[in-house]
Amino acid sequence: MEVRPHRKISRKKTKKIKVGTVFVGGDSAITVQSMTNTLTTDIKATINQVHDLEEAGADIVRISCPDEDSTKSLKEIVKEVKTPIVADIHFHYKRAIEAAEMGASCLRINPGNIGSRDRVLEVVKAAKDNDCSIRIGVNAGSLNKKLLEKYKEPCPEALVESALNNIKLLEDNDFFNFKISVKSSDVFLTVKSYKKLSEVCDYPLHLGVTEAGGLLSGSIRSSIGIGQLLMQGIGDTIRVSLSSDPTDEIKSGFEILKSLGLRSRGVNIISCPSCARQAFPVIETVKKLEEKLSHIKKPITLSIIGCVVNGPGEASQTEIGLTGGGQDNNLLYISGIPHKRVASAEIIDKVVQLVENKVNSKKL
Repeated sequence: MEVRPHRKISRKKTKKIKVGTVFVGGDSAITVQSMTNTLTTDIKATINQVHDLEEAGADIVRISCPDEDSTKSLKEIVKEVKTPIVADIHFHYKRAIEAAEMGASCLRINPGNIGSRDRVLEVVKAAKDNDCSIRIGVNAGSLNKKLLEKYKEPCPEALVESALNNIKLLEDNDFFNFKISVKSSDVFLTVKSYKKLSEVCDYPLHLGVTEAGGLLSGSIRSSIGIGQLLMQGIGDTIRVSLSSDPTDEIKSGFEILKSLGLRSRGVNIISCPSCARQAFPVIETVKKLEEKLSHIKKPITLSIIGCVVNGPGEASQTEIGLTGGGQDNNLLYISGIPHKRVASAEIIDKVVQLVENKVNSKKL
């Protein structure tokens, strides 16, 4: 049973680029990425964290390369992971060259910070020689002095001009395998910048509200910013920047995409906030189901509603549903059809069993 959104989002057609084995842009699925927070030189810890991110569903993982020891560590890390690795480079052009040679699938750079055109040309050559893409990373917090003097403060015009300057720099060097971001911690500035950039270029865009905050506040801020852009068809890959476990960024990213009908992964639980009408403890039930079903990767929709006011209606729109009933008489649904009665104490086990049977055999 597939429930389609009432309004289908029409995505802007951008150029398609390749990041390792993953395509970004064009008609490719919107990818979700995160970044490790381990010391890159701690190779084992970094590999383990990338594996955790892969298990959470990450399509692409970025790793910081602030020094030569870090870039050298990439060679071993890349061998042990499946996802394409983006090397995060900020200033030194040699780190970018080393990262490309060590197997990075993409270099995150701000060409304006790399130095002279000759140095940029060396980075581009390394990217070409090693089949490596580039992300132009423009950030409101690190605009160059000339643009700040011109515009007095970070603004959409300044971020877009920086992006366009960098685009020209790469194009002049006959390099086109790149994507772009124009991030800010301010939602309004972020949204306006991406909208202006989308109007004047057709390279794939990496969306994100940078330094968004903690798990709750950052997820909300990112949802507002990234969600607005996605609803307008803007964006080809996303990162939710959180001061939290990196796997939370992947989970939040997929929740944003799932809520807009742009991508599905794992169990999508539709649940009520609970009230005096609830026939079973909704909040506790949903929390336990999220934990017990977190390993599920195949998309499936599940509704958990505490009473009969909205329960049957929601169950008609989900693959598996549960509606609270009086006298410990709750009702399970399969594809909107009543299935069986279940006591409150048995809800967790019964729902988990139904979900696992569904994803393992596609039969109930």
